[in-house]
Amino acid sequence: MKLIVQIPCHNEAEHLPATLAAIPRQIEGVTKVEVLVIDDGSSDRTVETAHEHGAEHVICFARRRGLARAFRAGLDTALLLGADIVVNTDGDNQYEGADIPQLVAPVLRGEADIVIGDRDPGALKHFSLAKRKLQRLGSWFMRRLSGTRVADATSGFRAYSREAATRINVVSDFTYTLETLIQAGKLRLAVIDVPVRTHPTSRTSRLAPTIFHYLAQAGTAMARAYTLYEPLKIFSSLGLVLSLAGVALGVRFLYFWWFVDGGRGHIQSLILAAILAIVGFQVLCLAVLADLLAGNRKLVEEALYRLRRLEQGSTTPTFNRGGGSARAGRTDVPLTEPDQRNGGS
Repeated sequence: MKLIVQIPCHNEAEHLPATLAAIPRQIEGVTKVEVLVIDDGSSDRTVETAHEHGAEHVICFARRRGLARAFRAGLDTALLLGADIVVNTDGDNQYEGADIPQLVAPVLRGEADIVIGDRDPGALKHFSLAKRKLQRLGSWFMRRLSGTRVADATSGFRAYSREAATRINVVSDFTYTLETLIQAGKLRLAVIDVPVRTHPTSRTSRLAPTIFHYLAQAGTAMARAYTLYEPLKIFSSLGLVLSLAGVALGVRFLYFWWFVDGGRGHIQSLILAAILAIVGFQVLCLAVLADLLAGNRKLVEEALYRLRRLEQGSTTPTFNRGGGSARAGRTDVPLTEPDQRNGGS
């Protein structure tokens, strides 16, 4: 049973040593623990620091690509390196590495596909009152969208079984936490959470400059992810609302036309009713098309899943630096995103 702890990093040379030192190398039920650092275009000594403090594998991005892409590249590489369980943590030492054993325990017991570390954000003293309230509200909303019971939806301290890591896809360039949780719920993966400890934040968030920017980006990511899996529900609801509004205005016009004054002065209502009815019908047609596309997307995801299974069984990652392969110890791993493998940018 092999566990790989992946750490997406951007300019984390200062905090990475403490993060790596806290990762336990002996865990009951796990025969081997390795560390994979994903350097997201850092301009400091993140790569050198990772090697100096025991990271077996390092992925190097030539320029910054964002947390979501770094996360997905880490999963792909961890699977190719033979990971049975993948743990994701942050490079700023926010999460307590000593809690990794309790994070992976439900996966080892076969009780969960994904385990999320619950920081109890509503009680974290180093979070502002506004942030604590927003975390609670956001997690409640995510539970409604995803159909899971996760208490801390934005926690990046997570454990994935090999099956879950193979199934998960990331479309957003912003963050993976919300999108992958919705996916997990829609894919009927077993998702649970366990309490974990955290350290006070040592720097401001690099994900978004302000809380309002984060809310806008997170809201967009949630809406996109949910619409990918429930397009019929989203567009048909919108189409019905518009159509019913048009019908209501049309009935209002008929009332004035028949019983009051022949409709004089209410022609605007008739025009607006016609516009709403036409747009509502178009959105309902769009709902049907979107549902057909969603069915096609499921087939594509299944094909991608099978392709990943074939890659895991028949290929070994190629390393362009470090002089060796995964079996030879410490290595630098080239970019493993699908677009790089296929010659894209």
